[in-house]
Amino acid sequence: MATNPVNLGSSSIDVASIVSNLVANKRSAPDAKIAADKQTNATQISAVGNFTSSLTSLQSAIKALTSGSAFTTTKTSVGDSTILSAAADSTAQPNVYNVVVNQLATSQKTTSGAFPDSKAALGTGNITISIGDKSMSVDIADGANSLETIRDIINKSKDNPGVTASIVTGTDGAHLVLTSSVTGKDNAFKVVTSGGDGKLSQLDFDPATGTPTVKAQDALFTIDNLPASSPTNVVTKAIDGVTLTLSKVSKNPDGSVNPTTVTITNDTSAVSGALGSLVTAYNAFISTYQQLTKYDATNQQVGALIGDATINSIKSQVSTLVGSKFTGNASGPTSLSDLGVSFQVDGSLKLDTTKLNKALADNPRETQNLLSGDNGIAPKLDKLITSWTSSTGILTQRSNNLNQKTKDLQDQAADLDLRMQDYTDQLTKQYTALDAMMTKLAGTSSYLQQQFDALTASK
Repeated sequence: MATNPVNLGSSSIDVASIVSNLVANKRSAPDAKIAADKQTNATQISAVGNFTSSLTSLQSAIKALTSGSAFTTTKTSVGDSTILSAAADSTAQPNVYNVVVNQLATSQKTTSGAFPDSKAALGTGNITISIGDKSMSVDIADGANSLETIRDIINKSKDNPGVTASIVTGTDGAHLVLTSSVTGKDNAFKVVTSGGDGKLSQLDFDPATGTPTVKAQDALFTIDNLPASSPTNVVTKAIDGVTLTLSKVSKNPDGSVNPTTVTITNDTSAVSGALGSLVTAYNAFISTYQQLTKYDATNQQVGALIGDATINSIKSQVSTLVGSKFTGNASGPTSLSDLGVSFQVDGSLKLDTTKLNKALADNPRETQNLLSGDNGIAPKLDKLITSWTSSTGILTQRSNNLNQKTKDLQDQAADLDLRMQDYTDQLTKQYTALDAMMTKLAGTSSYLQQQFDALTASK
């Protein structure tokens, strides 16, 4: 940008205007070229960015096909959901299982005898509560031995092995209720008191000899007549990849057994959705390509990447792969068209889900090989896109070069400003000197005129 020179207030010539006009005239051509180059470069950056984005969106859309996860998605159904529920992960295999729940897992619960009220003193001594090799031991002293105090001491003990204490008050009085926090027969607890006045012995309990309010027990069930057990009602290891949550024993009101089924099937909707995503993303990619490479003679519009060899080559490779024949199947589908994916007149794709579902039903393994196998369409396409968009890919290098050109153009503009400032200073100096000389000459001319006029008057 030109800097206006200082106006010297000359009475002979307008130095500032002359210099400004000369500088503006000299820089107009390079200014216009830099501006045009900046605009062209910015358009290219945007175009390459949009094209790259459409490719990465396509890559994201086929992720479930590339990894094959679309084919490992399963769904479960249960014959009687009041008995149990089931959930399957990607390792579960399609199958049908008959399950009979004979017993639910429960936590041990014991209830003490009745005391007048919750503030009544029980006695003094030591209480030890143990579950397996874990135990807690607390001393109960006189003055801090009410039912409420003992409840709080048990619950707050840092060594508590997993037992909660509560108070239940009935018509006969207050009871201390102890409950294991974990189900299963191995989590039964034992209460032993000692020392003191001996009155705490009312709380003693041994699950081996006593009868608890609720017995600690494992869940017992059969799967296809094979007996199984679990310390909890959430069973994760009975069937590979399947979690069973047991809710009720399999018995009818008359006492007869009521087995239920757990059915695991492949979720074909996952494949249909994944292939639909491929079609949608591919169509968006084609639309972007067509917009960037179009030539509209009527409206005199030209795409930013028209005639670009790199862009044309990438589009051609993608379209060729999508429409290619797959040689990995001896029978069954060998192309996307066999799965209901067909090319339209405008270059886009269209999915026929009816045809896809038939292929999945008739040739599930071959369909998976075509889409997600080691040499399948999705993995191949994924590798191609990565090769173009990675840090060393041709599109990334192209973007880097365009961004560097932006910096170069900014440097050119800054350099032009410096050159124009030097030119301004040079012109200002020259025209200021000319102005001074012309002012001096004007003064001399005025003096000579005065002398001439005086000489004429004397004659």
